[in-house]
Amino acid sequence: MNKTKLTALLATAALGTLSAGLAQTLSDGTLKVGVLTDLSGVYSELAGQGSVKAAQMAAEDFMKANKAYAGKVSVIGVDHQNKADVAGNKAAEMIDRSNVDMLVDMPTSSAALAAVEVAKTKKVVAMVVTGATTALTNEKCNRYTFHYAYDNYMLANGTGTAVTKRGGNAWYIIYPNYAFGQDLNRQMTAAVQENGGKLVTPSDATPFPNTDFSSYLLKAQSLRPKIFGTMQAGNDLVNVVKQYNEFGLKKQGIGLGIGLLFETDVAALGQDAFAGAIATVPWFWNYDARSRQWAARFEKAFGKKPTWAQAGVYSATMTYLQAVARAKTDNSDAVVRALEGHSFDDFFARHATIRAQDHRVLLDVHTVMVKSRAESKEAGDIYTRLATIPAAKAFMPLAESKCRF
Repeated sequence: MNKTKLTALLATAALGTLSAGLAQTLSDGTLKVGVLTDLSGVYSELAGQGSVKAAQMAAEDFMKANKAYAGKVSVIGVDHQNKADVAGNKAAEMIDRSNVDMLVDMPTSSAALAAVEVAKTKKVVAMVVTGATTALTNEKCNRYTFHYAYDNYMLANGTGTAVTKRGGNAWYIIYPNYAFGQDLNRQMTAAVQENGGKLVTPSDATPFPNTDFSSYLLKAQSLRPKIFGTMQAGNDLVNVVKQYNEFGLKKQGIGLGIGLLFETDVAALGQDAFAGAIATVPWFWNYDARSRQWAARFEKAFGKKPTWAQAGVYSATMTYLQAVARAKTDNSDAVVRALEGHSFDDFFARHATIRAQDHRVLLDVHTVMVKSRAESKEAGDIYTRLATIPAAKAFMPLAESKCRF
């Protein structure tokens, strides 16, 4: 046998030994990521199949970079229908029947809260990307749940502060009547008041989902606030903004304050419907070269530009998989230890740290203003960045957290 063949055989044997050793560290020889998301409802465009594709891309990239895991990571997507009871049942099925090792995404705060409760009981890591309630890192926190991308404190801290300081100091707020909206209303109200603003009347809860917001817009016309604050999201937000323009509130000098904004919302009505509105986002596709590069890969694979939620699902999935590699096991307790206190910087999460005490993922976020169509330089060029809020100042201070593991 010549030296070249001997070297090749030894390398093959070494790889086989490594793969065998790896299989012993994974509970069933594989890693399975479960994307629990909205595949059919109001948040399906901003998350949905795009979130599933983002997680698949993360799995593929991870396996390419970590040859020992080649062929061992898979992804499934399941619809929770934005219902808490369905989310809880589907989370249990994914863990018990499909043997998922982690859950990711989870839009709709009530659904996320139900799913992470199941994950806690079954000791499975859950990374909430699209659910917003701050309860996830406060009174409803648990050892196995991590809150990625954003939350209601971040949204209010960014947008409420920016709009109020720009003179929008008299608000009328409406919010969807479930966990996300209730929490965001509290956080936005606090941010407005802390910056010298006020509510001209108590906030109004709206049904969820909802299509007719006319009564609230008529009320806004009679109240004449400086800012009409809408805490809706997804299709509900699109309906609010469409009717806001139809009722002529903007022409009457009543500004628009948006609690949560996704790229798909703007695309649904066109930029001019949102032009001038201020929002806070953790990421946007043309922020810089790194963002553009990943967004181009996603668009080629999925056929559409990514939302920041879908980009966040990729980042969260990759962060979990890399923690498994550092821990050299998929044992949840070991993976949690590998995640706690971890600092990293990727195309999505800039200057990021996973706060060990409450599992809040801290990252830089951006206050942005929606451009008019005439101001856009290319397709999908939606935002003008007003400011970047450093990770250390963007989220709820640890001293205010009610989390106790």
